[in-house]
Amino acid sequence: MDLTGKRVIVTGAAGVLGQAVAARCVALGATVALLDIVEGFSSTLGDTRCVDLADTGAVERCIAGIGDFDAVCNIAGGFDMGPGVHEIDDAHWDAMFDINVTTLRNMLRATLPRLVERGRGSVVNVGALGALSGQAAMGAYTAAKSVVMRLTEAAAQEVRRKGVNVNAVLPSLIDTPRNRADMPNANHANWVSPENLANVICFLASDAAVEVHGALIPVSGRV
Repeated sequence: MDLTGKRVIVTGAAGVLGQAVAARCVALGATVALLDIVEGFSSTLGDTRCVDLADTGAVERCIAGIGDFDAVCNIAGGFDMGPGVHEIDDAHWDAMFDINVTTLRNMLRATLPRLVERGRGSVVNVGALGALSGQAAMGAYTAAKSVVMRLTEAAAQEVRRKGVNVNAVLPSLIDTPRNRADMPNANHANWVSPENLANVICFLASDAAVEVHGALIPVSGRV
């Protein structure tokens, strides 16, 4: 697995997984453009840009300013437990779709045409293993992540013969400080480490995965 000479865009780059992906990309020889909504975000790993991925115009301007790139790792997203399906209000529903679906749609709209024009490139999205079926108190989240997976498959079908591959990873519980705080009594050793998940993402962003299209790859750890 090698990313030497490639330029990779990483969204959600201020988060735990985004940082792990960016670090792994650099270790594999890539240069990175790091996007996040966090004001004042900076990194020694590469070029950092503050952008609201839910703002279509802001995303277009940001991507236009980056120049050429070879791969896009769409790490930005979010999770929140919700009430029962019959109790979901508009605010919770919209929040889950804005952070998981709207951000992805805006990135695909801004980046896919550029990759197609170059005739090569990779896009890696983040779905969720739990969203392969509905989960109690997670209706809005699993619905949003299922849309991410369907968009991944649809985009892959559309650009696979144009030199671009689009795939997604489906992690289970990721070992992050927030998840540990929320579930202090869980066996954290069974969770997926950000670094190991980053390895799978970087594989999909590399030329080693050039023939992989529309894959939804489970990364379940030992859960």
